Amino acid sequence: MNSTHVPVCARIRLKNGVLPRVREWAAHMSAHRADALQRLVAEGVSIESVFLDITTEGEYLVYYMRAASHEEAHRVAAQSAAELDRYHKLFQRETWGAAQRLELLLDLRRDTG
Repeated sequence: MNSTHVPVCARIRLKNGVLPRVREWAAHMSAHRADALQRLVAEGVSIESVFLDITTEGEYLVYYMRAASHEEAHRVAAQSAAELDRYHKLFQRETWGAAQRLELLLDLRRDTG
């Protein structure tokens, strides 16, 4: 992993009633893992993890990403015509509400190699 890759984490509020769609999206992305990993390479992303946070206030995705340049990763994804990217963009429009970037307090990692 490139030592210049920096982490970003965001908490995304889900629209009401979309949890079944969120689980379907996660299953679809897992089923198309090879394509998803190719997209990460194209975007310069080394890690992308998504967690589900269910609270009394609502349902959220907690999105963690490590990339050389988050701006470049977003630019490449936005311009992509790949089927998986089109699927993901539709998923975002259908399910995502407000997003809030979380404050990074500590980033410990052990480089290998």
